[in-house]
Amino acid sequence: MNDIDRRIVALLRENARRSFKDIGRHVHLTAPAVKRRVDRLEREGVIRGYTAVVDPRTFGWHAEAFVDLFCEGHMPGDAIKRAVEGEAGVVSAHTVAGEASAMLRVMAEDTQALELTLERIRATDGVTRTVTEVVLSTLFER
Repeated sequence: MNDIDRRIVALLRENARRSFKDIGRHVHLTAPAVKRRVDRLEREGVIRGYTAVVDPRTFGWHAEAFVDLFCEGHMPGDAIKRAVEGEAGVVSAHTVAGEASAMLRVMAEDTQALELTLERIRATDGVTRTVTEVVLSTLFER
């Protein structure tokens, strides 16, 4: 991957619906040349897909938290994934280095719904405790 590829990816991250022609103007390539590069980046797995970024509030999610998840002994990542992926409010889960076994990003309608989600997570076999940090505001996301 070279500098032009990186610039193309950066432009697509800003707006995945950007036309090849528009990208070409920014990187000084023709639209077909940009398309060939994007196709290659997709084939190589650099670009894994495209998505729509939505405002969580439009879904009624007004509470957000980051949750450190602590597990008994050594609970492997796939077991943690199985334990939390069925919980609709868990929007991402990550294994981490440090004291916690994993970190979760949780969205909920309100703090009461967030509390119920956390109770269900804590009731999961192998989970010993959680430490929750409630988000007050999001300054930016990339």
